[in-house]
Formats: sequence, C-alpha cells, structure tokens
Amino acid sequence: MEEGVRRWVVDISKWDPQPYEFSFALSLLPSQEHSSVTRYYTFYSLNLVIQINGFLTFTFARFFKMEDRKRALISRMLQYALLYDLVKINKPFFSQHNFIIQRTSQAKPFLDLLDYDKLGLTFPNFNFNVSHHGDYVAIASEPLCLVGIDIVSFDMPQGETVAEFIQFFSSYFSTLEWENIVNAGTSNDVLIQFYRYWSLKEAYVKAMGSGLIEGLNKVEFSHTNWTNISATMDGKVMALWRFWLIELGERHCAAIARGPPTSADISYKSTLKKVDFTEDEYNIGLHLPNVDFVEQSVEQLVLILQKAFDSEPRG
Repeated sequence: MEEGVRRWVVDISKWDPQPYEFSFALSLLPSQEHSSVTRYYTFYSLNLVIQINGFLTFTFARFFKMEDRKRALISRMLQYALLYDLVKINKPFFSQHNFIIQRTSQAKPFLDLLDYDKLGLTFPNFNFNVSHHGDYVAIASEPLCLVGIDIVSFDMPQGETVAEFIQFFSSYFSTLEWENIVNAGTSNDVLIQFYRYWSLKEAYVKAMGSGLIEGLNKVEFSHTNWTNISATMDGKVMALWRFWLIELGERHCAAIARGPPTSADISYKSTLKKVDFTEDEYNIGLHLPNVDFVEQSVEQLVLILQKAFDSEPRG
C-alpha cells in the first residue's frame, strides 16, 4: 500500500506564465474545473472622465489576482496529475472519467466512488487532500487512513501587531498551547509558533472533512522540537491519529494528519470506499511511512496531464 502514500509540492514562485501558457495548462483540465480557476477577479474603479458633451462617466478596469489563479490552477493540476500517475491507465482518461473528482459540501475533494472500480486502484480507501498558501501548493494522499494537509506561510500581519493578530484565535488553543505560543520569544518566534500549531489543527479538521473548527481547544498537540508530534482530546491520547510538521523552503511549513475513516464528517464519510477496518488492518495503514515531499514543477504536471489528454480518442 505504500504506493498510495504521496506527498507532492509545487513552488509557484518559480512559475511566471505567459497568458498562452496559463491557458494551455488550464485546457488540460476537465471543463467543469475551469470556472474555479478563472473566478479570481477583483474590480477597481478608475478615473472620473469628463466627456466633451459635458456628461460625466466612470471607467472601470478589471484586474485578476494572478497569484490566486496560479494556486487554484496548480491545486487542480496536482489532483489530476497525481491520480493519473497512480493509475497509469492506458485507456481514455478525461473522456471516460469526466467527473472523477467531486467535492463535498465542505469543499473537500474526493474520488467519485462510481469511478473507483473502473480506475483499477488496489488501495482499500484511497483519499487525498490539497492545500496552498504563500509560495506553495501541495497534495497528500493515503491508501487507507484519512489524510489532511495544511500549508502556512509565516506572513507578518499588516496593520496590527503580532499580539493583536493572534489574540483573535486564542479560543482555539488549549491553555498549554497558548502559553507555548505567547512565551515563544520575539514577535517573529511567537508568530511562527502560532502558525505551526494552527496548521496542525487545520490538517486535523481537513482530514475529517468537516470544515468546522469549534472545540479545537480540546485538541492539544505535544511535540519534541516539532517532531514526535502527538495529540490528546479532552486529555485522552488520540492513539488512532498521527501528525507531522515539515518545513517548506523559507518561512513556510506543512502539517499532515493521518487518522481513522470512522472520524470522517458524515458528508465526507459517504464518499469513502470503506470505513470500518479491523484493528490489524487499520494499524497497517496508520504506521505506513510518511514519505518526503517530492517537488514537482508545473512543466512536469503539464507533461503528465498532456499524456492523459493525448490518450483521448479524437474525432
């Protein structure tokens, strides 16, 4: 089952596409994914114009947030490229499996069960999760356990102090976690400590597919220099979960959560291939190695997707 444990990451700061390059990459995705990428626009009012006839008119210009569009595009490219790379099918991909990736009401992506058997996957409960923030977009997959991933960029807050910024989130941390955060040292140390704890909590929530963060103060994380990470819920050890924190480049980190399918939110649980496993079966999945991130370039993703695209019948 180890083949189903994947960790891929893309540094979007290394990709500065021309419009035609962006459009070509987008064209390699199923058409229903396009609007989720192209929706990132913002509108600005420009100058008041006085026409010769004396009437006043306003002109507007539309600018898109390219960084947001890049993240959205690469997130979806990663999902389809990873699936295609795992399946390695020799039959038409997008034509026969046009809706292979769906999303729950909480926006967690999943592999449509109707297509699962057609794809020939041998994993008992394949699932995946994506995240993007700052310079990075990443995907993590698991063959049996739930998986959640969350990337954070250690961005300094704008217009407020670090203390003011983190105070808004204080109710989501246990007393011990909050003490570790506020006593971390300099403002920068405090910010980094905050983001690391927050990413672990987000990865946990995303693994379950719930989208809810209420009651997160009851989930307390412990660690040894951010290794050997464990968690308790209301003081009870969460023995069926494992967590990792990985540094990504400069001022970024990624948290990964691996947990039991029985903990999935009801809307996500219905999408899973299998929920109930014996203790021995589950332990095999829980203790699979957490593999290193493999950095992929956008060009590599394009090649994978183009191969899938070229396998479609023409005419």
